[in-house]
Amino acid sequence: MTVRAPSSLHSPHAPVMLHEMLASLNIRDGARFVDGTFGAGGYTRAILDAAECHVYAIDRDGTVEKFADALRASHPKRFTFLSGAFGDMERLLADAGVDSVDGIVLDIGVSSMQLDEAERGFSFKRSGPLDMRMAQTGVTAAEFVNNASEADLTDIISHYGEERAAKRIAKAIVAARAEAPFETTHQLAALVAKTIGRGNGKIDPATRTFQALRIYVNDELGELVRALEAAEKLLAPNGRLVVVTFHSLEDRIVKRFFQSRTGNAEETFSRHVPVTANANAEKPSFTQPTRKALAASEEEAAVNPRSRSAKLRWGIRTDAPAMTEPFIPAKEIRHAIF
Repeated sequence: MTVRAPSSLHSPHAPVMLHEMLASLNIRDGARFVDGTFGAGGYTRAILDAAECHVYAIDRDGTVEKFADALRASHPKRFTFLSGAFGDMERLLADAGVDSVDGIVLDIGVSSMQLDEAERGFSFKRSGPLDMRMAQTGVTAAEFVNNASEADLTDIISHYGEERAAKRIAKAIVAARAEAPFETTHQLAALVAKTIGRGNGKIDPATRTFQALRIYVNDELGELVRALEAAEKLLAPNGRLVVVTFHSLEDRIVKRFFQSRTGNAEETFSRHVPVTANANAEKPSFTQPTRKALAASEEEAAVNPRSRSAKLRWGIRTDAPAMTEPFIPAKEIRHAIF
């Protein structure tokens, strides 16, 4: 099947690796698909335009309702929006009367739309409240920064941000909040820059710290693991799972999941983190036509900077039952500490 090209790669909210996603998902008439990270609806609209199929879109961000309303109006019989976290997709779909689908796509991380809204507190480039919550419920980034211990701050910034200067940043945060609590994104960004310097690189010094706080506040890696396990249960035989990630922690989780579910668990990323082999010799629940991650084209990277770090991995569901052994990427995920 020839899929329709995206309307424009120059859109401010252009979905990343759209061509590659459509090709990997095997879109066809009569099939049912899940867009687990709806956002502004770019993936969902492209899937609906590609075939006479049905899309169940999931998002925990209440501000995307306006985009869902537009698709309800244009595709009233083929589009269903489900409000919630994509890690909870099994229950959300069950509540909608769906127990099996033909394809699931996940675009992991923060959207450009969220970054552009200063009041959401995701971006250090725009001054706003230090919030970062996708669902706008639970602990804010400010609450964590102002109350966590220096050790916990160091751990989160080091692990989720892969920031070498995490200890220095955490110490500076604790000293600064004793004078006045952190309330805005610019306050924290300025402190990080002052603490570690701006250097000569193109990356803002606050990038990794903000990434770490966002991942922690939203339990992004935990959501990813839950979504991968749910997808294994929901996909029909020959169904496709397509995941687009934007940094190494996400990508390692997805790669390890496919390794464990295709029977290639003996290949591990680190001698310090062995991947558990399937002791019960269960049949693989996925196959992978290509085990190498796909990257964005040079053309897309030139017009959409966000795509430069993107990696796409995909697999095909076999007819074997979902594996009984839980997928637990212990190294990548830090449990809640606040």
